[in-house]
Amino acid sequence: MLKPLLQYRGCLTPHLPHLIPIGIKSAINSQSSSTFRHRTFCKMDDKIALDKAKNLAAQAAVDQWVTEETKVVGIGSGSTIVFAVERLAERVWKEGALADMICVPSSYQARKLILDHNLTLGDLDRNPKIDVYIDGADEVDSHMVLIKGGGGCLMQEKIVASCAKKIIIIADYTKKSLRLGEQWCNGIPIEVAPMAHVPVKLKIEELFGGQAMLRIALKKAGPIVTDNGNFLLDWKFLAKREYNWDEVNRAISMIPGVLETGLFVDMASKCYFGMADGTVKAQNK
Repeated sequence: MLKPLLQYRGCLTPHLPHLIPIGIKSAINSQSSSTFRHRTFCKMDDKIALDKAKNLAAQAAVDQWVTEETKVVGIGSGSTIVFAVERLAERVWKEGALADMICVPSSYQARKLILDHNLTLGDLDRNPKIDVYIDGADEVDSHMVLIKGGGGCLMQEKIVASCAKKIIIIADYTKKSLRLGEQWCNGIPIEVAPMAHVPVKLKIEELFGGQAMLRIALKKAGPIVTDNGNFLLDWKFLAKREYNWDEVNRAISMIPGVLETGLFVDMASKCYFGMADGTVKAQNK
């Protein structure tokens, strides 16, 4: 009885003639490890390339649109906006410019970025008129319709953006599409009151097809909760269907329980895309 138990616990190795020879096993393990490392490095290289592209777009936008005459800047949310805030801080603290600039955040993340870089924090109560709002996007189509809200901040982003004279979008080259759904496959985020998420889901699917799914958290039980205490639906629309996004946005916004959509229609003034070859491409409204 002792031998099978020890064998089960790994203390003894049974003699099995059909086992792969040690040399071959080592080669296989070495090859698997090498493949894993190669894939890991590829992913890291991809991320570095995308971060460089984001940084290029952010620097171009900040340098062109934030001048000494710019008093209030709206700060968006997401991974790309980090580079914009870094450039703003560089101009304030290293170059001694933009001394009177106030930054209005669109999320808790944006607020923390502003404070971490020792920039002047504002809010819409005291700064309801914004000179320029800079933000990223999950996707931008050829008509400058945006999908935003992959990070869950769409409602506050749209509120702050609506107060700005100019809305400038910064993104890497993977966010540029001819039509929505070409690059971004996670659907259009829709912020909803928690009690309404099922009726809203059914109504959207009835009106426009596709599937609206409640966004579930990865490291907590249950759904994602926004900065405003609401739920998010991600509507995966029919990719091959032609949509009038202005009409879709208006119709969804009118459904009781919908607080905001991640469709930004006719809002962006200009988009900057950092490209893989190190250049920056601008898209005008």
